[in-house]
Amino acid sequence: MAGDEDWVEIKFRLADGTDIGPSKFDQSMTVSSLKEKIISQWPKDKENTPKTVNDVKLINAGKILENNRTLAESRLPVGELPGMIITMHVVLRPPSLDKKSEKLQNDPPIKNRCMCTIL
Repeated sequence: MAGDEDWVEIKFRLADGTDIGPSKFDQSMTVSSLKEKIISQWPKDKENTPKTVNDVKLINAGKILENNRTLAESRLPVGELPGMIITMHVVLRPPSLDKKSEKLQNDPPIKNRCMCTIL
């Protein structure tokens, strides 16, 4: 196993204030792999559940992390101390309706209207 400096301890804060973790992760792990771990550990009692890594956004120190980057590339060392737990915020992409299969039948059809007001 690699030295302790190759690992980082992270907890994930969900929108409702609950946490997943903390857990230790290798800094060579990609953000996409980290999101897969979050999805697998997602609390079952939550109303909204992410289905893919694209449904999840990770924010660290106000910066949205990119899927193809590693944790080492994404870390902001300012304010981090050795042995400190990093808190990353998890934001879910709102579910989008598939226009073909999930179109709401109760919605009235949208009509294009133009309105002009002359004062």
